[in-house]
Amino acid sequence: MARNIYGIDLGTYEIKVYDKKNKSIWREKNAIAIRDGKYIFSVGDEAYEMYEKTPENIEVVFPMKEGVISRFDDMQYLLQNLLHKDHRFARGSEYLVAVPTDVTEVEKKAFYDLVMHSMAKAKEVNIVERAIADACGMGLDVQTTKGIFIVNFGGEIMELSVVTKGGMVLNKMVKIGGIKIDHSIINLIRQHYDFLVGRLTAESLRLECSLYKSESDVKGKLVAGRDLATGVPKQKEIPLAIVKMALKDPLDVCVREIKSMLERTPPEVLAAIQTNGIFITGGFSRLKGLAAYLEIKTGIPVKRAKDADINTVIGLEQIISSPKLKGLSYSMLDKNYRWMK
Repeated sequence: MARNIYGIDLGTYEIKVYDKKNKSIWREKNAIAIRDGKYIFSVGDEAYEMYEKTPENIEVVFPMKEGVISRFDDMQYLLQNLLHKDHRFARGSEYLVAVPTDVTEVEKKAFYDLVMHSMAKAKEVNIVERAIADACGMGLDVQTTKGIFIVNFGGEIMELSVVTKGGMVLNKMVKIGGIKIDHSIINLIRQHYDFLVGRLTAESLRLECSLYKSESDVKGKLVAGRDLATGVPKQKEIPLAIVKMALKDPLDVCVREIKSMLERTPPEVLAAIQTNGIFITGGFSRLKGLAAYLEIKTGIPVKRAKDADINTVIGLEQIISSPKLKGLSYSMLDKNYRWMK
């Protein structure tokens, strides 16, 4: 019987998995609910439903932090539970895991160990740089194209990568993402309106915002929160202009980092990028008007992935399904791999 193959993309707040046998992609929140600091009683979507709604003795934690595994045991427990859910899991399977490029080899190996040394009893675990998977997910010819610039806007990090003919030329991880901006939105609303909202509410405001001018900038959106003057829960209309204020500094950093990466790119590769454009993906790239904004600021065409929030796992599906792309992944057990030197 042929073994199954899974492609796994571990995000800060969501896990995406490609299941080759069922030809499906499923996603679940990367969250664990812990009672009294030590008892795990809920994981995944069920745990996330409790986020910002729990009593004092229950905490919802996220095992991923800024692109890497920060709570290894919790992450392993969570992944095993999600793979077993609804008979998704098959022992002795193969796994392909997307990893950030600009992390230490120890942090990268943690992704490998997460699956290999678990109850999954994996037959084989290979890894691939997330930028390579992103390029494949967008249908780009990774192996022959001279210059591809990928920017992945995630929950807590932005990954910038320059790829040429299947290999990495430059990469950098910047600690800016949707979550940081959500906290900026919360702080600005508190300062301007003496009104406290939760992170999920701030996220909903961010998703409503557009970098283009619109009537909603003034009209705003009705949200629930707490009046800090009276301490009473209430609803208040928040102008989306406040979101744009929170976006200004992070977007300035994004533009500055992109320009810096372009300045460091070898001339021949840069020429190809100027022709091919910059490709953006990740959940935060869904911000309305972001592609056009970056294009104006950089002077280079910017294209967003069609399914930006699951683009990486779509790329894993492409690599798993195509013999021609198999060489883009590698095993950390390979004697030629630098971690083993």
